[in-house]
Amino acid sequence: MPDPALVALLAFFAVGTYFQTVTGFGLGMIVMGAASGFDLAPLPVVAAVVSLMALTNSAVALPGKLHLIDWPAARAVLVGVVPAIVLGVLLLDYLSTVAATALKLLLGVVIAYSGIVFALRPTQLPTRSSNRSFLASGFLAGLFGGLFGMAGPPVIFHFYRQPMALPAVRSMLLLVFTFTSASRTAFVGLQGGLTAEVWWLTAFAFVLVTAAAFAGRRYPPPLPPTVMRRIAFTVLILIGLSLIGSALAALQ
Repeated sequence: MPDPALVALLAFFAVGTYFQTVTGFGLGMIVMGAASGFDLAPLPVVAAVVSLMALTNSAVALPGKLHLIDWPAARAVLVGVVPAIVLGVLLLDYLSTVAATALKLLLGVVIAYSGIVFALRPTQLPTRSSNRSFLASGFLAGLFGGLFGMAGPPVIFHFYRQPMALPAVRSMLLLVFTFTSASRTAFVGLQGGLTAEVWWLTAFAFVLVTAAAFAGRRYPPPLPPTVMRRIAFTVLILIGLSLIGSALAALQ
C-alpha cells in the first residue's frame, strides 16, 4: 500500500503546480507549507525536490529571452545570491536538526509575508533602482532559496517596482530562479544531500507536475485571473498563519 504521506505530498505538488500555472506563482510555498504543516517529509528533502523542479521549469522557459535582461541589475542580484544560498542551506540543516519548531515558525512567516506581498500591487518607481538595491534583493532571495527552495518574494516585489517592461521583468525572474535553483542544487549535492529519496521523489513529482501544468493550461478554472490571484494570495496567507499558529502553540 502506498505511503499516505507520500501520496499527500505528491498531491500538493500537483495542486501547487496547477496554482502556479494559472496564477504565475505558488508551487514552492504551497508544497513547503503543506510538507511542514502536515509533517509529510523532512524539509531539506522537499526543498531539494522543489529546487530541481524549479530548475527544470526555468531551463525550459528561459532560452530565447536573455536579450531582454538588464544585465547590470541581474549581475548585482546574482552576486548577492551566491553567499546567501550557502548560508540558507546551512541554516536549514541546523534548524531542521535542533530547532524544528523555530523552522516551522520561520517558514510560516515567510509564506504569510509572501502572500501579503503578492496581494499588494507594488507602485512602479519613476527611475530604476541602484545596483546596490538589486544586490540586497539578491541576498534575500538567496537566503529564502537556500532555506526553503523558494527565492521569489524579495526579487518579485523589487523587480515589479522597476520601470521595466513586463517581458523583461519575467525574464530576469526566470534567470534568478534558474541561478538560485542551480546553485542550491550544486551545494546540496556537494554536501551529499541529493539522496536516493530526493531523486525518487523528484521522478514521481515530475510526472504529476507535468500533468498538472498541462491541466492548468488546457483546463483553467472558469474564473477571471484577478479572482484566481486573490484565491492564491488567500491560500498562501492561510498556510502561513496556520504554520505560525502551530509553531507558537508548540513553543508554549
